[in-house]
Amino acid sequence: MKKADRISLIVFPFLILIGFLVALAGSQGGAAVKGVPVFALSVGLAFVIQWLVFIPSFLLQTEKFFDLTGSLTYISIVLIAVFSSANLDGRSILLAALVILWALRLGTFLFGRIQKAGKDDRFDEIKPSFVRFLNVWTIQALWVTFTAAAALVAITSAHRKELDVFAILGALIWVLGFAIEVTADTQKSRFSANPQNKGKFIRTGLWSRSRHPNYFGEIVLWIGIAVIALPVLQGWQWVALISPIFVTLLLTRVSGIPLLEQKADKKWGGQADYEEYKKRTPVLIPRL
Repeated sequence: MKKADRISLIVFPFLILIGFLVALAGSQGGAAVKGVPVFALSVGLAFVIQWLVFIPSFLLQTEKFFDLTGSLTYISIVLIAVFSSANLDGRSILLAALVILWALRLGTFLFGRIQKAGKDDRFDEIKPSFVRFLNVWTIQALWVTFTAAAALVAITSAHRKELDVFAILGALIWVLGFAIEVTADTQKSRFSANPQNKGKFIRTGLWSRSRHPNYFGEIVLWIGIAVIALPVLQGWQWVALISPIFVTLLLTRVSGIPLLEQKADKKWGGQADYEEYKKRTPVLIPRL
């Protein structure tokens, strides 16, 4: 067994343990179905969906349904939370609608992109290994759990509050983030679709203000979700505020910006226009 496979085998139970602890914390003071906390049920479903899709994906050696599965998981667990919780209020419905809208948009966008590209080269070395590929899907279950935690806790919580200034402010923040993400993705898609731009990097529109405006929008919209959920959090439910923190750390320190920056440097590093672009354009927060 290769070293990477052995490490993945050791990491796997820790991923499960983290998911269990989050499910335990988020379930405090929440709705239950036949004694099973709805929050924990949603977390468990997130893992089950990933593992079920992993099986044919590994057999066919394809990652084409990875991003789409992630988006459908968001929608599934939010709907489970909504239909399993009693006394739904305006805050719960608002949160569910915002998460589902975001997941539908991003899921279809990413699925369309990989259909055109044919593959995602990030998975080239991982797919042949059963345990490493399984861990990637398991990590996606954790990604869904952490990012949706604030919304899920608020939806399943027994503590209800009418829509207030937090709901309005959070919704406005979400709209801002969503608009930035959609605009950035659209601008880059159009840029890439133009044959004249082959081999070039985008530096127009929002991309002239930030090197990763889509990720900035992503972070902002999840902050909006957390703000909406804030008034109903109690006790261990405050763990749900890890949602925007997790998104920020993952995109800026792990799988998002670092990988793309490394890839861009390898492709265009040393070119005068690219070096100038990097020098004057912030990595994340747009330059006003």
